Amino acid sequence: MYAVIRAGGKQYRVAPGDVLHLETQAGAIDGKVEFNEVLAVSTADGQIARPAGKAVVTGEVLGEGRAKKVLVFHYKRKKQYKKLAGHRQPFSAVRITEISVDGQRFTAPQLAKEAKIEERTENAG
Repeated sequence: MYAVIRAGGKQYRVAPGDVLHLETQAGAIDGKVEFNEVLAVSTADGQIARPAGKAVVTGEVLGEGRAKKVLVFHYKRKKQYKKLAGHRQPFSAVRITEISVDGQRFTAPQLAKEAKIEERTENAG
């Protein structure tokens, strides 16, 4: 099961449990973000189509950061002109938790770290 979504002017193929580095997501509420612009959905092997009804992809924001530095170098030969600049693009790391299409829900399994934390708290008390 996967879906194709549009986020930040780009298209991404996502499946439940995938972690993506997207453009900074300002509309995240309580660490949750929804992508309503679903372009295509594949529910079975080899079948992909536009969603007939409402389709929503839900994710949780894991964190924010900046990508590796990209060097921008301008040079004009024979003119003694050189200019060097760097750029680091900010991103949001988003984990896809659920894809819902026409009443069907495909969810990602819980992270292993969360399960270990829960076990420790249960055993301590």
